[in-house]
Amino acid sequence: MSLPRRTAAVAFLCFALVPAVQAWGPLGHSIVADLAQRHLSPQAEAEVERLLAPEHTKSLADIASWPDEIRNDPQQDALWKQTRGLHYIDFTAGDCNYTPPRDCKDGQCIVEGIDHYVKVLGDKKQSDAARLEALKFVVHFIGDEHQPLHGGSRDDKGGNAYQVQFNGKGTNLHSVWDSGLLKTHGLEWKPYADELEARGPAPLPRPIAPFDNAYAQWAEESCQISRDIYPDGHKIDQAYVDRELPVAELRLREAGRRLAEVLNLTLSR
Repeated sequence: MSLPRRTAAVAFLCFALVPAVQAWGPLGHSIVADLAQRHLSPQAEAEVERLLAPEHTKSLADIASWPDEIRNDPQQDALWKQTRGLHYIDFTAGDCNYTPPRDCKDGQCIVEGIDHYVKVLGDKKQSDAARLEALKFVVHFIGDEHQPLHGGSRDDKGGNAYQVQFNGKGTNLHSVWDSGLLKTHGLEWKPYADELEARGPAPLPRPIAPFDNAYAQWAEESCQISRDIYPDGHKIDQAYVDRELPVAELRLREAGRRLAEVLNLTLSR
């Protein structure tokens, strides 16, 4: 497969109403971005640094959560409304087979979101400001797509409507996978990324036929994983953490490796 081409009552209700758009949280997004940046080609790294210069940083981790953060910025309200549907995909027929007319109406899903912003990022006729914005979305969306509940096939808003008990508190499964699960490891993003990097290159799944579309495959992988992460009895216990944390960490590593490949291909032309 080639490029371009997964008080109690009040809190309980609030968790259920959180839209399924924020994946991994800042911890996971920073890890993905940092893992990717370690494997940029010299040309891609130079272009990333050039585009990031107006942000007064050279670090992809510093901008990895920006597409979530704009929801709280009144000046970015229009952009948030335009892009909020691009953070995830719902496999509405209950299967994990990407069918664009069904699963991505009017291009409003993460598969098409990645494709769109990769094209903007690679288009040198675009302004640097447009390409910087595209870089932020590419970094974020590739991280998002590897969070299994951003590619679910259940009718529960990506796990937001699936209530669980975790650490003695009521929350929802999406929130657990956004941040709660990773936080059980007890590391900040930089040492966590160091630890994951030390494990070596993430083994990548084989291409899924019949699509020659990497972005669709990554969504299908998340969909397939999401089917197996719903806890028995709606309770997240230590056995669940021991079983699923390695799954989450592998998805972070896969996302970092794939993000590096996308940026190297897109920015080294």
